[in-house]
Amino acid sequence: MLDDYVMSVPPLSLALEGDHPADFAAAFGGSFERFGFAIITDHGIDPALIERAWALTKAFFEQPVAWKSQFHIPGKGGARGYTAFGTEIAKDATAHDLKEFWHVGRELPAGHIYRETMPDNLWPETPEGFRETFLELFSEFDRVGARLLSAIARYLDLPSSWFIDPVENGNSVLRLLHYPPISADTPGVRAGAHEDINLITLLLGAEEAGLELLDRDGHWLSIDPPKGALVVNVGDMLQRLTNHVLPSTTHRVVNPPVDRRGKARYSMPFFLHLRPDFEIRTLPGCVSAENPDRYPDSITADDYLFQRLREIGLLK
Repeated sequence: MLDDYVMSVPPLSLALEGDHPADFAAAFGGSFERFGFAIITDHGIDPALIERAWALTKAFFEQPVAWKSQFHIPGKGGARGYTAFGTEIAKDATAHDLKEFWHVGRELPAGHIYRETMPDNLWPETPEGFRETFLELFSEFDRVGARLLSAIARYLDLPSSWFIDPVENGNSVLRLLHYPPISADTPGVRAGAHEDINLITLLLGAEEAGLELLDRDGHWLSIDPPKGALVVNVGDMLQRLTNHVLPSTTHRVVNPPVDRRGKARYSMPFFLHLRPDFEIRTLPGCVSAENPDRYPDSITADDYLFQRLREIGLLK
């Protein structure tokens, strides 16, 4: 367990998981329980693939809004394709976030049981290599996410394979995020204070200052990962599953200092989801006299997702 008085999220090497899985599980789960966040180095995603993904992300968002808007699908909550600047709003916020984004989802074969819930991806013809690069990156996030979930299972005294079935063909989403340059008097923030809906989130691109988590003492704590590291956080689905043993911590992306507001910010979060029909039920091992079950009624992952998408303005 991490010391309650640690004032920053310490980096953890995923290389430790290979040789010392119990030690890594203790450190990773401890970081989740203390902060709701962890920083993971040595994650094994090819740096060349990541650099290619950054270049393609920037090339896409540099296109005119009218061109990007052809990839917006009305009424689908931004599940695939393009969502314009100023659309998403944090739950209970009054100002929309200062961002635009693109979603890549899981590709499923024809006739698959989840096709109705998980629509086909959209793929722009330009920039070249967009589809191939982001399908490969999606697969890599899936792979790393599975290793991290195995460690969480160990931390919760479950079999290391416990999450394999719940996330098989899960409704995971890779988001390409662009926070455009803003003026010194722009109202609102790049991303308002919120919690993530999904199981866990794996984020690339947090080296650019701005990501903060709300710590236990009510103060905002900056996340400052080493270059290329993943920032990983608990989502509401995992918080619910663990009866808040692992907390879904409020976080935000604040505007940069005035002298850096002319600089765009890019990031790539991977929202790792449960399969749509998985029943989220409180894990018995996370219930005690001191921590009674907050969620006696179960809910499917799909129903929970749609409920939350309505709260943040992506579904009406």
